[in-house]
Amino acid sequence: MKNLLSIFSIVFLLVSCKSEITPPQNELSATVKVPKIVQKYGFKLDDYTVFHDTIKQGESFGVILDRYHVDYPIINKIATKVKDTFDVRMVRAGKPYIILASKDSTQKAQVFIYKNTKSIATVVEFNDSIIHSYKYRKEIKTVEKEAIGHIYSSFSESMDSLGINSNLMNEVADIYAWTLDFLKLQKGDSFKIVYEAQYIDDDTFVGYGKIKAAVFNHKGKDLYAYRFVPDPKKGIVEYYDEDGNMLRSQFLKSPIKFQYRISSRYNLTRKIALYNNKVKPHKGTDFAANYGTPIMATASGVVTESAYRKTGNGHYVKVKHNSTYTTQYLHMSRRNVKRGQYVKQGDIIGFVGSTGSSSGNHVCYRFWKNGRQVDPLKEKLPAAEPLKKEKRPTFFTHIKPLKTQLDNITYKKEIEELILPTTNIVAFQN
Repeated sequence: MKNLLSIFSIVFLLVSCKSEITPPQNELSATVKVPKIVQKYGFKLDDYTVFHDTIKQGESFGVILDRYHVDYPIINKIATKVKDTFDVRMVRAGKPYIILASKDSTQKAQVFIYKNTKSIATVVEFNDSIIHSYKYRKEIKTVEKEAIGHIYSSFSESMDSLGINSNLMNEVADIYAWTLDFLKLQKGDSFKIVYEAQYIDDDTFVGYGKIKAAVFNHKGKDLYAYRFVPDPKKGIVEYYDEDGNMLRSQFLKSPIKFQYRISSRYNLTRKIALYNNKVKPHKGTDFAANYGTPIMATASGVVTESAYRKTGNGHYVKVKHNSTYTTQYLHMSRRNVKRGQYVKQGDIIGFVGSTGSSSGNHVCYRFWKNGRQVDPLKEKLPAAEPLKKEKRPTFFTHIKPLKTQLDNITYKKEIEELILPTTNIVAFQN
């Protein structure tokens, strides 16, 4: 009996000890919350008093630092020391900046951060031992996105009102400039795009990256465009259709990118009001557009004439592209190139006006083939160099997943519908 009592006592003691060192199951263990370290532009912000502001009209670098208790002799020393990397005279009103000041009672500035762009800032660091400046570039995050839209009017009229995708749409228009007349897009046409969007701080949009692929459905026909670099050593980007044919041609369809109308076509029997309705051949194509609209060279070449005639041509430019083709652009408000200058396709050579014998703002586009003026809209213009045979297998492998991705982009109910005021395009984004 005594042995049993002894054993019971030992067991009880062990259980009691265990209960003393084991916390109750419902007791919450204490957690220590670690404060989040905020670090921007390479600085731990908790170590400073931080001021965010915007440069006001008339403010200078010196005025700003003086406000934050930096003496002018020191300001001059800073300006001189960093002049090779940052010209303090170039700060502009409206630009945001950050001051990192000491945390003591003086709150004296130690760092000036000037935001050049959303992703780039100039950092000027100054204290007793160091004065220097450098560019700080935020990490840019690239996200692949998709867009789909239907056109209910003309693409050109919708560009400005589309808003969120205006830059992107301009790039798409450049891709299709040789194969698609945006003036002729009609209700029921649609487009799909696979592209890259770039962000900093995860949610601040800073621009677009590559347009990987696109397709326009025009009059029931799909016009595909795939980004491809045929020669990695040269690194030249081109766009091809699904058969490997380059979209780029030697000539653009129009010397004006958007928002124009053809007010008068090539016509050898046209009657002109300025000449008392007499029959006077019109050997050009008139593109009416707003005053000051940029005029592009439709192909690369050398400027052979850039001049002004009070009557007739007004301000005009003539470009020789090769031994076969020459183009001319009349009635400009002003010219943007000089004689002898080499221009690339798409370069701005002047701006729409109504100089010379003209009754309204437009550019008269004239086209020579083998020394004879012809109608460019009826000419079968030469295409650019096709994709080489040995590159085609790589190309077809490259576009296969992109074509599948494009074909699978559809309207989804859960996607936000981007219907903007006065727009003629309904667009969706993934």
